[in-house]
Formats: sequence, structure tokens, C-alpha cells
Amino acid sequence: MMTPVNKLKLGNAFNIYFMRPYTLTIKPAFRSVRTYLVLISFIALLVIALCNFKVESYSKAYLYDDIKKVPFNQVGLVLGTSKSLANGKPNPYLYHRLEAATKLFKAGKVKYLLLSGDNHTIYYNEPRDMRKILIKMGVPAEAIILDYAGFRTLDSVIRCKEVFGQNSYTVISQEFHNKRAVFLGRNSGIETIAFNAQDIDFQRGIKVQAREIFARVKAVMDIFVLNEQPKFLGKKIQIAQN
Repeated sequence: MMTPVNKLKLGNAFNIYFMRPYTLTIKPAFRSVRTYLVLISFIALLVIALCNFKVESYSKAYLYDDIKKVPFNQVGLVLGTSKSLANGKPNPYLYHRLEAATKLFKAGKVKYLLLSGDNHTIYYNEPRDMRKILIKMGVPAEAIILDYAGFRTLDSVIRCKEVFGQNSYTVISQEFHNKRAVFLGRNSGIETIAFNAQDIDFQRGIKVQAREIFARVKAVMDIFVLNEQPKFLGKKIQIAQN
């Protein structure tokens, strides 16, 4: 008959024989997965940093804060966004862009303002909303052109050349957005410059700034990897030239 002491010895021997190999194999496997995750995270962060550096360094020479130094262009391209925030309050990004566009027009730096934005439903129409506000700000209706297919920044930038015939123009948005727009334009063979609209403080705009980090990665991929094109082009629209 097996004594309690013998049972204990047998149990220990069982554990040593059967469980020890699993202990030895699980730990290296866990370390391997963890190593791969760290490596993938490092590569992802490196790609994000390099793409953002590329956009920043490439575009900074073509951005203007001082309206007196902005070269003349026939057209100012205003990049659209919603007129209201989720809480129903006016969107400061949009109003600052339209204020900058009005200043540029009244200073004689552009003759026409091309308002490019989303118009995916009858209830949401960025170009129409921008036009109403600009007219209230004193821009004549005949100086305003609407682009209803500016679904993304890339669409707006390329359509300004391919649809509206502008090989050079002035982008109007906030500085962080202008950098990406200029990057997209100049890497698409367009002589884009940009006039920086007033930004909002970092705390209020932190979500937008965070999205912009990843939008720049997409911009680099669109240009150098995917060769992305606008969703719609359509027939050419002539902007009158005096």
C-alpha cells in the first residue's frame, strides 16, 4: 500500500516530468510575441514620424502668414469643413478660413475664391454654406465658384487643376491643414502656395491635431504608393480670366 510520503514523491515526479517542458516552452513563446509587438510598434511610430517630417519640411517654404508677402494668384482655394460643431455651435475652423479668404480677396491677392467641400446629401452642403457666409462678409457673388466634389483634401487640390484649370493657386486653411494640401499639390505637379488662417488653441483642437498626424501618413501613401486620384473629376469648368 502506498504511503502518503510515497504519494507526495510520485506527485512531485509527475509535475517535474510533465509540467516542466510546458514551463520552458511557454515563456520563450511569450517573449517572442512580445518582441514582435514591440518591433511592429516601433516601425509604425517610425513611419508616422517620417511621414509627418516629410510633409512639414517639404511644405514650410510655401506657407504665408503675412498677407503683404503673399504672391498673386488668380484663384484662392478654400478648403471646406462643416459650419457647425457636434454641439451645434459655429465651427471656428470654417469661420477663420472664410475670414482669411475675405482678407486675401479684398487685398487683391486673388480674383476668385473656389470653395471646395463635401455635398454628399441635400442636407449637407459645405460649398453652399461657405458661399452664404462669404457674401455676408462682403465678397461679391460673381467672385465665388463652387466645387461640390471636394470630399477630401486630395480631391480639392487636384480638382482645382484638372477640373478648374488652375496650374497655380493659393490654398486657404489653417497652417496644419495647409501643409498637407501644399504637399499634395506640389507632388501632383501643381504650384500651390497657402495663406494660413487663424488656428484655435491646442486644447480645443487636440482631436483635429491628432487626426492630422494620421492624415499626413495617408497623404504620403496616396502620393508615393497608392497613386490615389479624386473620386470624381467630370467636365472642365472655365474660370473667367480678365
